Amino acid sequence: MKVFAPLYARAIAWARHPRAPLLLVLLSFAEAVIFPVMPEVMLAPMCLSQPRRSFRFATLSLAGSLVGAVFGYLLGHYAFELVKPALASLGWMQHIDAQVASLRALAQQSPWKLFGLLVLAGFTPIPLKFFTWAAGIVGVPLLPFLASMAIGRGKRVYLVALAIRLGGERAEAALRRYIEPIGWSALILLVAAAVYLVAKAHAA
Repeated sequence: MKVFAPLYARAIAWARHPRAPLLLVLLSFAEAVIFPVMPEVMLAPMCLSQPRRSFRFATLSLAGSLVGAVFGYLLGHYAFELVKPALASLGWMQHIDAQVASLRALAQQSPWKLFGLLVLAGFTPIPLKFFTWAAGIVGVPLLPFLASMAIGRGKRVYLVALAIRLGGERAEAALRRYIEPIGWSALILLVAAAVYLVAKAHAA
């Protein structure tokens, strides 16, 4: 069953829209809060169409992700109980609970370990929203949280911009060809990590 390819096709259509930069910002914002599609699927074809503006597009995507990360953080911190039924209906509670347990454990061990995990969260293809919500629930200090998101997500979007700038159509074609396995692999990794963290929390 193809799930990510149709979403990728939709993002490609958005990339050709006259308001593509605004749509990229909105997609990046939404991915950090609720949407399941990585903003890179829209960023890549935009960079391909206008290579000289690649890093400008990457900066717009990063800005949208950071605003979305703050929004998800604030929702987790101030409105978690209010939206908990909706999150449960989406099947997200297990993932969020796992991230909360992990962040709390790391916060007690070392702030630097916690910072490193959040940087990794911003860089990996695991959906960012689970970490932004969990960080707000735990009460991770906002400035270190933002710095970790900027470093982690910044690496991703600027690497995509650089790859498209250097690799051109071949780089974008590779992303389009492998979007389905990339999406499913990220989902499998997320579920595996959630199961591991929940088991570890129960064992403790």
